[in-house]
Amino acid sequence: MELFKQYILENWCLILILLAFTIMLIITVFLDKKTIRRLYILIIYLFLLSFSVFFEFYFLGINKYPELVKVLMFIRYSSTPFIISLILFALVKIKVWYVMIPAAVLAVINFVSIFTGVVFDLDANGRLVRGVLGYLPYVFVGAYSFVLIYVLIKQSNKQIIEIIPIIFLAFSFASGIVLPLIVGKDYSKLFCTNIAIAVFVYYVFLILELTKKDALTGLLNRQAYYSTIENSHKDITAVVSIDMNGLKRINDTLGHAAGDEAILAISSCFVKATKFKHLVFRVGGDEFIILCKRTSEKELMDLINNLKGYVSETKYTISVGYSFSVAPDKIIEYMVKQSDEMMYADKAKFYEEHKR
Repeated sequence: MELFKQYILENWCLILILLAFTIMLIITVFLDKKTIRRLYILIIYLFLLSFSVFFEFYFLGINKYPELVKVLMFIRYSSTPFIISLILFALVKIKVWYVMIPAAVLAVINFVSIFTGVVFDLDANGRLVRGVLGYLPYVFVGAYSFVLIYVLIKQSNKQIIEIIPIIFLAFSFASGIVLPLIVGKDYSKLFCTNIAIAVFVYYVFLILELTKKDALTGLLNRQAYYSTIENSHKDITAVVSIDMNGLKRINDTLGHAAGDEAILAISSCFVKATKFKHLVFRVGGDEFIILCKRTSEKELMDLINNLKGYVSETKYTISVGYSFSVAPDKIIEYMVKQSDEMMYADKAKFYEEHKR
């Protein structure tokens, strides 16, 4: 009973976080069932791992069962790469099985270390002794963390609201690599809690982002557009209105699946052309608006040229309008109206030319 109380005392924060995570998964409606199942596996993994870590340090503290302690160390040293692999499968949805191979290789090396001490060992007083490959687990964790952050950034729309939670996740994993080297083995007692907090907070960010995103394109949706106009109107210096040409014809002749494919194609062009201070919204079927924060007139024209350049590489076309103002008393709604009027004029010109 005393041992159970000690476990609860040392892991109560972890238990609360995992419980909150479980409740969030139960009430989540934005993610598919496969993703939710993988996250449940991650929660169970972290919970069971917390027992392993607890008993590792408990037996270390009383200097008993050194061989069992080595087995528990093998589990802890091998776990983080597998946990990050689960995150890649669950949240990033990487489907290639070989992402697990490096983690499996590290696990084999750590298992061998139980008998050889090549990675870790215990001296006669029960203190950790690093072998010739003692820092190898940190190298593997660093590599996996880098891959995770790289893939998250690559799959994002490069908008600041997506980059901030990725930075938080990167910081959390970096702390899990650096702090053990600074403060020693005591930090390892927070090992599971550190990972649980990092993943749970990122998951909350992810859910919040999904409420602001268009389901088809991943761009910001109309609700996010109205919120941005209301809360950030002072920072907006330019508005770009975009309409796809010929979407109705594509839907009528080729079907709505082809229309969705066309929208996705031009949406990817918008992502490539924009920077962090450009917010791209899908406000209608084939209607898009870019709100540019603290953007100069030259940067605005460069953006428009880049938009047209990327779209020209596809088989689709767009009509574009824009407005620009740095006046402190500017009215965004009026800027949007100006931008729309220019876009509709560009659209009328396009259809007039293609009637000939």
